[in-house]
Amino acid sequence: MEVPEARRRIPRMQELIEACRVQQIPVLYTKHELYDQYDVSPLETAYNPLLKQVGMRAGTPGVGIVEELAPLPNEPVITKHRYDAFYNTNLETIIRTIRGTGMADTVIITGTVTNVCCESTARSAFMRDFKVVFVSDATGALNEAAHQATLDTIGSVFGRVMSTGEVLSGIHNKSEEEVPV
Repeated sequence: MEVPEARRRIPRMQELIEACRVQQIPVLYTKHELYDQYDVSPLETAYNPLLKQVGMRAGTPGVGIVEELAPLPNEPVITKHRYDAFYNTNLETIIRTIRGTGMADTVIITGTVTNVCCESTARSAFMRDFKVVFVSDATGALNEAAHQATLDTIGSVFGRVMSTGEVLSGIHNKSEEEVPV
């Protein structure tokens, strides 16, 4: 399930992760996992039957987080079974409590695939009253048209689309109480 554009954007993701760690902004990871024993995402595998044999199968490298972005031992890794990282996971609870109850009001989204998992999660965060920062050059899609369509949609309705540089500037210029999760 390699997404070449996302792999090219790893250095920007690394910059953001490191800046968040330095500023003590929690870094959370998600991994999309499907099982051999039963079909936890039947429509996903119906639309993409190849996923029944390869890709995001439990216990395979396809569900792993790339080494360059490896989480630290104290950083949560949420296993998800659908594109939306909030759906049927504890992501919302973790975000709402990781810095203390009610302290987090913003999510910064990076990763892959821009117009699938990233967009689904951004929309879901918005619906839960989180401010959404969608990092335009730290998300990767299968093609530029899909990437741009998502940036346009998120930016016009569901959040703020920002470059890595803009996010880094914001992280470094805010006081600790105002730094987003």
